[in-house]
Amino acid sequence: MTAGMTHASGYKILIVDDHAHNLYTLRTLIEKHLDATVLEASSGREAIDVTLEHSNIDLIILDVQMPEMDGFQTASLLKLRKRTRDIPIIFLTAAFKSEEFQQRGFAVGAVDYLLKPIDDNLLINKISTYFRLIAKERALNVALEEKVAERTAALEQARQYLENIVTYMGEALLVLDAEGVIKTANPAACGMLDYAEKDLLGLAIGDVFEEEGDEEAGAFMGTWLEALIRTGALAKIEARFIAKDGTRVPILFSRTAVKDAEGKISEIICIAKDMSGYVRIDDDAAYRAKEPRQGVAQARDRLTAGVSKE
Repeated sequence: MTAGMTHASGYKILIVDDHAHNLYTLRTLIEKHLDATVLEASSGREAIDVTLEHSNIDLIILDVQMPEMDGFQTASLLKLRKRTRDIPIIFLTAAFKSEEFQQRGFAVGAVDYLLKPIDDNLLINKISTYFRLIAKERALNVALEEKVAERTAALEQARQYLENIVTYMGEALLVLDAEGVIKTANPAACGMLDYAEKDLLGLAIGDVFEEEGDEEAGAFMGTWLEALIRTGALAKIEARFIAKDGTRVPILFSRTAVKDAEGKISEIICIAKDMSGYVRIDDDAAYRAKEPRQGVAQARDRLTAGVSKE
């Protein structure tokens, strides 16, 4: 880097002028003070072509007075293309005569004007100012991308964590839509029902589930919805899964409603615990089972009392 050069590494400038001498002067001035890549075009049409060939042009210095396609027309075409519409344009003109002329330039996307003959210090200062703005924008974009990446990683970690819980939980999990159609099934549910997940999806809950005393799926599904709308959840009940081969699997079953912003049920989460191997004892049986044990205890007490008297 030469003495007096302003650090502006990594930037690209396109200079556009129909006079070769002006292009040479601009290039020499910029390269003397700025560490930036300079591209040239001698007409508006060539300028359009250069922007198509080179990506990431940071600034365009554009002469207004050019034959065939002047600076206004060139700027208008650049602003039509998505790739070039946001590139700042500095107009160079020897005919800056009226406010109307100035407004026309701003209307087609110019960010600044410079008069010919060029004031070297003013031009370099303006270019440096835009480079600083571009640097700030890049830094903000990098920071934003880092935050987005961090947030995305955190969401992915949370998603993976929840997915692992659902995958490895011992209870069966079924997610139904509001009409009782199965949308999601975890591996435990597939194992209990002996279905592949793809075969479970789209089935009605009544195809794989029954409660005692319920003969029609539609009847208890309607009852579910009414209760879920009122309470949001239903306590655990004893019921049965209907496996693929028709086998009944005893389960302890609970349901929870997921509601949308309007308070309507959007999904129903069902969790079932496999109760195979558990023995159900009703109150009468428990009482009868308890009676003999009480008799034994009473006999033991009487025997102990007799021994004490002797």
